[in-house]
Amino acid sequence: MTNRLADSTSPYLLQHAENPVDWWQWGDEAFAEARRRDVPVLLSVGYAACHWCHVMAHESFEHPATAALMNERFVNIKVDREERPDVDAVYMEATQAMSGHGGWPMTCFLTPAGEPFHCGTYYPRAARPGLPSFQQLLTGIANAWTDQRAEVTEVATDVVRALAERQQPFPAAAVDPDVLDGAAVSLLGDVDRRNGGFGTAPKFPPSMVLEFLLRQHERTGSTDSLSIVEHAAAAMARGGIYDQLAGGFARYSVDAAWVVPHFEKMLYDNGLLLRVYAHLARRTGAAPATRVASETAAFLLNELTTDQGAFAAALDADTDGVEGLTYVWTPAQLIETLGAADGGWAAATFQVTEAGTFEHGVNDFSMKPAPPYASSTNRCLRPQRCPLLQLTGLPPHSHE
Repeated sequence: MTNRLADSTSPYLLQHAENPVDWWQWGDEAFAEARRRDVPVLLSVGYAACHWCHVMAHESFEHPATAALMNERFVNIKVDREERPDVDAVYMEATQAMSGHGGWPMTCFLTPAGEPFHCGTYYPRAARPGLPSFQQLLTGIANAWTDQRAEVTEVATDVVRALAERQQPFPAAAVDPDVLDGAAVSLLGDVDRRNGGFGTAPKFPPSMVLEFLLRQHERTGSTDSLSIVEHAAAAMARGGIYDQLAGGFARYSVDAAWVVPHFEKMLYDNGLLLRVYAHLARRTGAAPATRVASETAAFLLNELTTDQGAFAAALDADTDGVEGLTYVWTPAQLIETLGAADGGWAAATFQVTEAGTFEHGVNDFSMKPAPPYASSTNRCLRPQRCPLLQLTGLPPHSHE
């Protein structure tokens, strides 16, 4: 049996077309149904390449008892953020304001007028410390709607008012050299001088910040600004967030040292990083930056183009239902593929160990970390790839 999503053209919605959930697509009809039944709306937003979207789907949306509870107490709307970025943007702002963080899958509970009153991201089937099970959440929200309607409505009104106030334009201000210099100085306090980049885990490639610092260096000659960019670029390119075999960057690193990626590869992330490495190569003439820019461009052309001549939005984090399967190895697999000598070299070069860097003792490929603030004369990102390292048997990716 299929639900209303079976007629969609969205690959993400089609992934949910056989759920026992009575999904609606975004539109006036769904909200009219919520008004008719006098029930809240459960809005679930994600995209086809999202690993945790897959996890929540398998745990909850394919689970008959959970689906029955959703159908009984809510009108359920499924949205593809790649197809409706406008809807995603509105409710992501609400999610970040209410929970302090965002991400996908995004789970929002709305009044029949579309006003959010409770927002979050992934919820597990079984409760965890500090995180209720999805069924517990559904029951709590539904009971609050029935028994505490006035409080729920007040919360929704307050959220909408607060979001509207945040939409007010910033006052006009000159962007002069003093402002730019102050912004560059303020970034110094958040620099991760050991691992490169900014802040702690999880770590996203700071593409636009690196672009700003490169321009700051070009404008002022600041060696600090250039060093921050060089170190971050080297650290990311050495890390598991960068595909050491096929090129291209994963979405983010789950650790501070760029070792273990969240394995999906996004078009817009790689487009922004391609520009960063190209600009760094143009500014410094550094061969490693040139190589990473070239490999990233080749990845986009080779693996993210479609038969119709367009670009796909992403490569899925999962292969055959297993997160990261395309990218991970054990020492034994390297030896089996390359032979003892080259397999041992590859394991040492790419830090593939018996202990593993990821789940179940497998490893993504990464290099030894770059030293803090590597200089322009001592920042080789990776030794020349061995001609024998033509690894075979990689499971295929799936496009979104």
